[in-house]
Amino acid sequence: MLGGGAVLWLGGWSPSAQAPAAAISSSQVAQQEHPAQPAALSAGSLIASGYVVARRKATVAAEVTGKVVELLVDEGMVVEAGQVLARLDDVLADKDYALAQARAEASDAAVAAIAADLADAERILNRTQTLSGKNYATEADLTKAQARAGVLRAQLRQAEAQRAAARLEAQRYSEVLGKHRIRAPFTGIVVERSAQPGEMISPLSAGGGFTRTGICTIVDMDSIEIEVDVNEASIGRLHAGTRVEAVLDAYPDWRIPGAVIAIVPTANREKATVKVRVGMDVKDPRVLPDMAIKVTFLEDAAPATARSDHP
Repeated sequence: MLGGGAVLWLGGWSPSAQAPAAAISSSQVAQQEHPAQPAALSAGSLIASGYVVARRKATVAAEVTGKVVELLVDEGMVVEAGQVLARLDDVLADKDYALAQARAEASDAAVAAIAADLADAERILNRTQTLSGKNYATEADLTKAQARAGVLRAQLRQAEAQRAAARLEAQRYSEVLGKHRIRAPFTGIVVERSAQPGEMISPLSAGGGFTRTGICTIVDMDSIEIEVDVNEASIGRLHAGTRVEAVLDAYPDWRIPGAVIAIVPTANREKATVKVRVGMDVKDPRVLPDMAIKVTFLEDAAPATARSDHP
């Protein structure tokens, strides 16, 4: 009887004693089924990995085809907006501009000459009209004076139109000449120098790939931010303004405070993630584009309404 009672007691004790072990085993199995999520919970916070990116980055190229005769920048140099980065061979462009200027000056002289002739013709016409009224000039003289003045007025309008065209042509060649000096579109840092003196530069690739299309690449360091991919199952926990702490792989002991700028309204079907833009509170020269970084999204009480809408 004692043995039977012991068996019954053990049978009643065994399931309850083993229940915690079963729960722990289920948690471990769940973690093993999802080993590589883009974002994970750590001490109540969401963690995601991403990269530092520059929202304003440009490869500066020439608008005209020409040979590089001078390159005035190098990697790491800070440049200001409008600063000359390189100069192309402008001998022919300079000659074209000088020729256009000469034509504009010639058109000015032509207008002045016709205007002088017209002023003389109008004086003769006025005198002839006066004499004709006193019967001292014939009708033929009056008609001749009127015709000459009319022809000169037409010639003056034509000359003025030609002068305007010549001036526009001179302005055009001046702009073309200016495009042989390649300038920085904004203030930033040169991160890559693509061309060398003596190489041909063109807006479009030509010559079987031997013609370059860019001079250098400039990054606006004030536009540096972070981009991370967050699992779409956790995206409801985030909103614009959510505070974060970011840690660069290059500086693991340095925590950078920041906040979510925006959640990009599109998802990646293959990875089931949503891209999130994160801004840093402080800009630092140690933060460089394409650096790997980890972002911890801190819990806050701001999205209380959102949590009630999305339990």
